[in-house]
Amino acid sequence: MSLVTRTRDRGIETLTLDSPHNRNALSAALVGDLAAALADADRDPGVRAVVLTHTGTTFSAGADLRDPPEPDALVALLRQLVELPKPVVARVDGHVRAGGLGLLGACDIAAASTASTFAFTEVRIGVAPAVISLTLLPRTDPRALARHYLTGERFDAAEAARTGLVTAAGEDVDAVLEPVLDGVRRASPQGLAETKRLLTARVLEAFDRDAAHLTALSARLFASPQAREGMTAFLERRDPEWVV
Repeated sequence: MSLVTRTRDRGIETLTLDSPHNRNALSAALVGDLAAALADADRDPGVRAVVLTHTGTTFSAGADLRDPPEPDALVALLRQLVELPKPVVARVDGHVRAGGLGLLGACDIAAASTASTFAFTEVRIGVAPAVISLTLLPRTDPRALARHYLTGERFDAAEAARTGLVTAAGEDVDAVLEPVLDGVRRASPQGLAETKRLLTARVLEAFDRDAAHLTALSARLFASPQAREGMTAFLERRDPEWVV
């Protein structure tokens, strides 16, 4: 069974991350299924825009530590989201952690409910938010990102909106998205594609310049002794040895 379900309503293709056993963590299987669904949406002239959402209370828990995707596969997925010639809109009504935040950065518009929480937890398991920086560094406030990258602390939807991680937040995420989806339904496919090309140029420059380096950095860090200790501690629900 696919870990991504698909529905359509008046030109809006909704792709729902549906991997509840691991809180929609980015496993090799989920990354592959999402890439396939995006490719189908790209080819289908009946799709005006894509909404990326989730089942359960977690949009994505980040990389699946038991079945992680290859770094190249994650880079390819993020680039696919950015290059898709149709707007991609994130709908978040839950928690987002680590690699899941890279998906938000790759989306053109992101809306979150006030129940949502966010955290860059990579530093707490001995790695860095390397690959996801390709989509995040060009689009978010650098001072805020420095704090959240370096501390791994949890923050709320209001902070996510203030820093540019999400576009808007509200108590009812569907109410926030209603005018957005109405707008893209009224826009021409050509207008959307060319406007998105203008908006994503800087992000794609980051991919061309930094993807190989950040992919290698991610692979090196995940293979390190500190990362092994951090991931083991996480899975065992204890503090890693470096906590003071």
